[in-house]
Amino acid sequence: MATHPDYPNASSFEDRHGTIRWRFRRNGKTVTLAGQPGEPQFIAAYDAAANGRVVKKADVIRLSSSVETGSLRDAWRKVKKTSEWLVLDDATTLKNTTLAEEFLEMPLAPGLQEKWGDQLVRDFRRRHIKSIIASLFETPHKAKHMLVAIQKMIYVALDEEWIEADPTYKLSYRPEYKGWRAWTEAERAQFEKRWPIGTAPRTCYGLALWLGNRRSDVSRLAWPMFSFDRRQVTIQTKQGDKELVLPITPMLLEILAPLDRSKPFVLLNAYGNPYSEKSLTGMMAHWTKMAGMPPGCTLHGLRKTLGKLLAESGSTTRQLMETLGHDDIEHAELYSREAEQQKLARDAMAKLSRKMSIKKAPGLVEREASKQ
Repeated sequence: MATHPDYPNASSFEDRHGTIRWRFRRNGKTVTLAGQPGEPQFIAAYDAAANGRVVKKADVIRLSSSVETGSLRDAWRKVKKTSEWLVLDDATTLKNTTLAEEFLEMPLAPGLQEKWGDQLVRDFRRRHIKSIIASLFETPHKAKHMLVAIQKMIYVALDEEWIEADPTYKLSYRPEYKGWRAWTEAERAQFEKRWPIGTAPRTCYGLALWLGNRRSDVSRLAWPMFSFDRRQVTIQTKQGDKELVLPITPMLLEILAPLDRSKPFVLLNAYGNPYSEKSLTGMMAHWTKMAGMPPGCTLHGLRKTLGKLLAESGSTTRQLMETLGHDDIEHAELYSREAEQQKLARDAMAKLSRKMSIKKAPGLVEREASKQ
């Protein structure tokens, strides 16, 4: 400990971190001094201590745009700078951003003004996350994707060492994949009867059914993607940015044969322009209604129809994934499980039917035995 000649009653000391600091001691009272001798904050603190005053700290006014270090909002800001985030496609970043910002603006409880985004990650508990996800029970897929967005913030907080444990560990939300259903054979026949080959509705239907593409890819299909001499089409998917090389089947070739190839895009509206991906959903609803079909026959349902047809034809889960561009095996297994269930059920019931028929037919068992 050393005193300072220019500041009576001021002495130095070494804190537990090995840093030299200063304090003012007089009449049994000790006041810690900010800064080092000669610095403005030290002089102000020393003057206040020598004159028996308390240094008033400046009021901190938080700007509306400011983010508190270690908060969930701060974690989200850092998520958007990670390499994992920067490689995502536009559609995925938009979906994640929308859900994350909705979460950050959620009040802690109904009627409260405090928002989750302003809370420190270290105070964010597992029960809080489960409560937030449970509040979205009416929109299960939204709940699932919001949990994913929250987990991105938690992983950043772990990397920043704001927390030591992951409150979302083994916490998952996997809703049943129902959503769009496959078209029935009767529905396909009804649509095809109303819209002949060469019309825009039938072209859209054929592309979605025999390529299994999402609307974002159907709307962008262009003639240069097709190699008719090699009987294949190469598609760079918008979702996931995957390259799919798919065969041009006879069913697809029948759809493409009469189309005008003087313009770049395959699917054109009445004005000769390509449809936007968002408009295709509404147009398919309009076309099915004009065909007198029930609700539920959607554009995405045609993608499911192809998956169902492939599975029923004996395609493996891996073949389904590569054809439809699935990354999640759960999606692909839906088709194969359903087809396998139906096949097993048919085989089992057929065996039972044969057994019951033998029992009911008098003397049939003896006649069958005599033939062997």
